[in-house]
Amino acid sequence: MKKLLRTAVVVSAFLFAMSASVLAQSSKSPNGNAYGFVVHDNTPGFVQRAVDNGPTDPTTLITVTAWLKLHNENQLDQLVQGLYSKKSPNFHKWINQDEFNASFSPTGQEVNAVQNFLSAHGLSVIASAESNFFVKVQGTIGQIEQTFHVSIHNFTLNGATYRSNTGDPAGNDASIGLIAGITGMDDYGFQPALVQPVEPDGTPIPMTPLGSSPNGTFFEGQCFRGVQTHTFPPNATPSTLPQATYTGNRFGANITNNTLGHLPPCGYQPSELQTAYNMKPLYAQGLDGSGQTIVIVDAYGSATIAQDAELFSQIYGLPDITPANFQVVKAPGLVNNPHGVARTWDVETTLDVELAHALAPGANIALVVATDRASLDEAIHYAVVHHLGNTISNSWSSIEGFGNPVTLDRVNRILQMAAVQGIDVNFASGDRGDEFATVGFKSVDFPASSPFATGIGGTSLALNPDNTVAFQTGWGNNLTRIANKVSEGSTPSVPPLNDPRIGLGFQFGAGGGSSLTFGKPAFQSSLPGTARMVPDISMLADPFTGAEFIQTVGGKPSVGVVGGTSLATPLFSAVMAIASQKAGHGLGQAAALVYTLPSGAVTDIVPFGSPNNVTGTLKTSGGTTSFTADQLASPLDGTVTYYSALYNSPFSTRWFVITFGTDSSLATAVGWDNVTGVGTPNGLAFVSAVAP
Repeated sequence: MKKLLRTAVVVSAFLFAMSASVLAQSSKSPNGNAYGFVVHDNTPGFVQRAVDNGPTDPTTLITVTAWLKLHNENQLDQLVQGLYSKKSPNFHKWINQDEFNASFSPTGQEVNAVQNFLSAHGLSVIASAESNFFVKVQGTIGQIEQTFHVSIHNFTLNGATYRSNTGDPAGNDASIGLIAGITGMDDYGFQPALVQPVEPDGTPIPMTPLGSSPNGTFFEGQCFRGVQTHTFPPNATPSTLPQATYTGNRFGANITNNTLGHLPPCGYQPSELQTAYNMKPLYAQGLDGSGQTIVIVDAYGSATIAQDAELFSQIYGLPDITPANFQVVKAPGLVNNPHGVARTWDVETTLDVELAHALAPGANIALVVATDRASLDEAIHYAVVHHLGNTISNSWSSIEGFGNPVTLDRVNRILQMAAVQGIDVNFASGDRGDEFATVGFKSVDFPASSPFATGIGGTSLALNPDNTVAFQTGWGNNLTRIANKVSEGSTPSVPPLNDPRIGLGFQFGAGGGSSLTFGKPAFQSSLPGTARMVPDISMLADPFTGAEFIQTVGGKPSVGVVGGTSLATPLFSAVMAIASQKAGHGLGQAAALVYTLPSGAVTDIVPFGSPNNVTGTLKTSGGTTSFTADQLASPLDGTVTYYSALYNSPFSTRWFVITFGTDSSLATAVGWDNVTGVGTPNGLAFVSAVAP
């Protein structure tokens, strides 16, 4: 069983196997003698596909973390199995942090030995974990290279620059034998998994400043309209060339509509989501998350999060968010945590806090802030050690196949520590489908792929006038441009364009598939194959049918629409917090619960299509060309059933054919699928099933 629980079990050889020369560099001394101790699997996979730009400036100051080996790891694996097997006498008999430390954590003597070794090499000790999991130090790259006998280089990958060690750390000091992994030598970090309604030509998606009297609803909630026919240019005569005519479903409000509640294109407020997910019957029973704390882990935070969340609550009629039920926590030893915009983490933070509050309005929220490159997992560690809450929500990820194997392993160790204490830790499954378009091979995202985490996938959502669900499908959008800007006369695109090289075609979709690294956990025994499969469950993620949120932009409170599995994750975490409230205690890893639920507890998301998918004709001087629905929905990548519609972008004023349910090579299916997992939770029925 241990092979199924440890990193690099079935890891792809072409990514993680280092060449003989590199291994020699990391495990041999300058005179050719082998080092006594090597920290194996400590080189990230991305360096195999990146361009090596040579040594990093040795005077650069960086922070690295030495993760110590646990004790009794086989027994820990067995404990986790027993706690999550209904046949075991230990089922859900959680242990506390002191009991975990006594049985599995490194000793204080071991920590001291590692600290002394690192200090002797001129490194400054910043912090050591309360669980003795790690020692965090700071020093120059030159000092790190000398301490661990590695070379650290700069690399270029997909237009971005990273640093990384080129081989595994090694040495002859016995203290190195106590170390399971060293992180921070590379800075390939996690990314927030959020997206907003897109404009393929790169135009930023604007937020809308609030008026003096916002009424609590802004964007159109009835997003899917009847069949329409549009001709481009609109005033074309029979002799106008070129001209095009397209017929099919229509998506989104008219771009000229400026009536509050009907702003284009589409977006849902909290009350609409509460109805759609059958949450209101829970609230009627007093089940709203009261007495529970949802822990949200993000990088950097947002300087305006408290005021934004309070305004969000006021506008949408939710209970106030105040210092009594909302706290921001910075774990000791986490350095360089400035407030401010850093790769959209301020938007991520705002989304996570507000949408968790939207579905679990009675729950407390603890926002634990970190740095994205090196310490998000340390922030989870802090939340677990201090048991800040029974549910931890993480809307970020990285590509599993590019990661550092010891990074994956150290996160798993933290997640095991959470699992044995009954803490549910949820992760976004990613927003780029099967990742092939991003990295050139198929990969799931981590940590959603961990066997000790719950991976949250995504859906597109259409509502009836009473806010019940009209239809759902797996989240994945393609865009084909069919007409140009209003300022250009809304002339037809000749031909229709869906070339990914110019930002068209596949836009984004829920991450999923088979892990490259982890074997199948017991809770997925009903699924085919031998690998961990992602995701486990899903909720709303499509930014075109996304959620409204409030954020201060340029000093002005503004409203926008956001999506991504970053949205699905806090929504699901809110549902689990309510389930914990009903149970009166933590329920542990949600993934271990969702595969055996009774009928009705989850809604199975199956392929959804339409007989009115968009078709069209284009007339030019060369003649008339007809376009089928499949041609206008490309690239389908094997997808057969999907929904397409005419969409007029309020951002660029161009017209597109937009698709729903086209997620790269991933596809929804009856039962579990690699876009939506087992489906979406059905409010009262789901909570009653997981917390009977």
